[in-house]
Amino acid sequence: MYKMKQTLLSLFFLSYCACAFCQARTDSIPAQKQKGKNVELRVMPYLGYNRNLQFMFGAIPMMMYKLDKSDTISPQSLSGLSAIYTTNGSYFVAVFNRWYVAEDKWRLKFFGLTGNYTSQFFVDDVDEPDFYDYGTKTSIISIGAQHKIIQKFYGGISYTYAHYNTVYQDNIAPSDITYTNGLAIDLLIDTRNAVYYPTNGNKFKLSWTTYPEWFGNAVVANRIALELNKYFPARDNNDVIAARLFGKFGLGNIPFEQQVTLGGRDIRGYSDGKYRGDGLMDLQGEYRYNFNKKMGLVGFAGLATIYGSATESFNWKLYPGAGGGVRYNPFKKTKFNVGVDGAVGKGDYGIYFRIGEAF
Repeated sequence: MYKMKQTLLSLFFLSYCACAFCQARTDSIPAQKQKGKNVELRVMPYLGYNRNLQFMFGAIPMMMYKLDKSDTISPQSLSGLSAIYTTNGSYFVAVFNRWYVAEDKWRLKFFGLTGNYTSQFFVDDVDEPDFYDYGTKTSIISIGAQHKIIQKFYGGISYTYAHYNTVYQDNIAPSDITYTNGLAIDLLIDTRNAVYYPTNGNKFKLSWTTYPEWFGNAVVANRIALELNKYFPARDNNDVIAARLFGKFGLGNIPFEQQVTLGGRDIRGYSDGKYRGDGLMDLQGEYRYNFNKKMGLVGFAGLATIYGSATESFNWKLYPGAGGGVRYNPFKKTKFNVGVDGAVGKGDYGIYFRIGEAF
């Protein structure tokens, strides 16, 4: 526990210094040169640690911009690239984009990722129940669009292609090459006052993703995701109280690579990959304390449960998680935070670098 605290404090300090350095370099540019620029470019360092991937290092260049300068209603669009290496031998390269166009009548997204993911999972139906390693070479491409139907109500569709090549330690399971083609229908009610850092309003999203046989899928499956986020202003509108109810429900034969694993966004504090299954539900809350325009702190706690785990004793148990973090806004025109979170769970912990808020 002492070593964990040392690691957590060190990463917090390093991330703070790196963020401050990036901003200082930008602030040193004369004001007249920055004035009128449509694009804000920032290069952020990536630092993190968990018990599974171990230490994570990388860089994330990203930019915010308006596709149409005359459009005063649409939020700023976001594009970025991330390159991450971990000391357990994993690596990832990803591109991400969110575009807001036509006075926010259209919301478009594009995501692409390739990498080699070395991880572990828990097996109890063998002579020696234990964690076993596996490696997955992964490629993912996802594209989607949402259109405003009326007022704050959006409807959309997205397509995701994924290819997995998985090999298991000691042949605990046969190696497997899986590819999936997923079609998703999204319904969204968005009353938030900002998409990147809301201080009031709600976000309600319902998604149905299907992997039909006629679309080239070897295994037919469906997934339903329900998301409800609510935001309350606090301390004279300087701070935010955020609450989240989330559920992801797998229906049918869910491939190993597409199972949900407890940890990360839902719910922080679990990083060793032990708890995984066909679906999960969680409830969490977060207080976002802003002590100036650029810097802030967060504290959070929540409960989660899973089902469809190969280890029956893991199903429908309650898994708590709690922690805190620091936030920094590197942009001038838009409130968009990056930061580091530290969290503890049931016999586990994790340190997470955040791009944007958790929810």
